[in-house]
Amino acid sequence: MEKEKLKGIIEAILFTMGESVSADRLAGVLEIPEEELNFILHEMQVEYLKEDRGICLIELSGAWQICTKIETYDYIRKLVVQPKKRSLTDVMLETLSIIAYKQPVTKQEIEAIRGVKSDFAVNKLIEYGLVCELGRLDTVGRPIVFGTTEDFLRCFGVSSIEDLPDIDEVTRQGFMEEAIEEVGGAVDVEV
Repeated sequence: MEKEKLKGIIEAILFTMGESVSADRLAGVLEIPEEELNFILHEMQVEYLKEDRGICLIELSGAWQICTKIETYDYIRKLVVQPKKRSLTDVMLETLSIIAYKQPVTKQEIEAIRGVKSDFAVNKLIEYGLVCELGRLDTVGRPIVFGTTEDFLRCFGVSSIEDLPDIDEVTRQGFMEEAIEEVGGAVDVEV
């Protein structure tokens, strides 16, 4: 099948799905090798960026999705009812960053780092679709482990967890000093 026809089919599939589709699943449907598919997808991604188009093609942990470009948001917002904007509190952001950098992580590990209960924050992050349950540890009590979702990647503009910015040692030390100051004494926490 010619490349332009494949691009049209890929575009139709991704548009229709409305969510990300894994490269291996797309390759299976199109009956082409995954390497060829990835080449076509990257080519499409560049074409969308070059042209004055309203959509873009993004990669999320080996899956692909068609999205509207940020520049079009104001126009789209004028047409549709603006959804309720969910804001993240400082507690939720703190909890989310612990999960993002430590995943897979249990609620007990989150609470050991934060020094307080985290039930509400974790539940809200799950409700917002930024965090999900990844399974259970095979230890006593079988605690649930949590990790981030594709929505997290989308919201924070990264393709994968590996793209999260590194926390340098100076910043890390500053965080530790703030935490120690907040609890008023020495803290023995692995960061």
